[in-house]
Amino acid sequence: MSTIESPPRGVPRRPARPDTDDLAALLAAAFHDDPLTRWIIPDGRRRAELLPGLFRIFVEVSHDYDGVAVSPCGDAVMLFLPPGASKQVDERAEELERRFAEALGEYAEPLGTIVRLQAERHPAEPDHYYASFGAVRPSRQRNGLLSVLLQELIDRADRDGCPAYAEASSPGGEALCLRQDFVRLGDDIVLPDGGPSLRPMWRDPR
Repeated sequence: MSTIESPPRGVPRRPARPDTDDLAALLAAAFHDDPLTRWIIPDGRRRAELLPGLFRIFVEVSHDYDGVAVSPCGDAVMLFLPPGASKQVDERAEELERRFAEALGEYAEPLGTIVRLQAERHPAEPDHYYASFGAVRPSRQRNGLLSVLLQELIDRADRDGCPAYAEASSPGGEALCLRQDFVRLGDDIVLPDGGPSLRPMWRDPR
């Protein structure tokens, strides 16, 4: 049971670090059949074993920059980086490479390929919010929970006068971004050897 006091209904809560394992498990379940994770870890059993450890890293890094938003029900999470944080994360490349290797073992190399290709295409300027991962518990999907979290992030970006950036890994993710006035930013990021693709998306502040 979480020790975090529940916020008013409709207000996303910022979880403390004790929630990290729960959020990593939620992300792992939501992304178990995602084309990117299937490309990284083709075997379904190994994917289920390893993804929680991988997503724990992403949750912890997002926590470092106050970049974790959770729906009041706890069934949806969005990880993001505020303006300027992406550059700081880039400076942690060696640390993160080591942690990814510890979490994934033999499967760290394909993840490294994704990270490298993302870095090559990530906009350097202007400073922006980066929506890195959004997930909904499988049993609660298609209920608009992620839309609410993305709307909160967009509202924050608009208040700050900052753009927002995301990479859609599925048609559903792209549709969600398009509803929030994101537009395609250049060509898709295509993974080698017939792998899936990521679609860079950009939104100017309103």
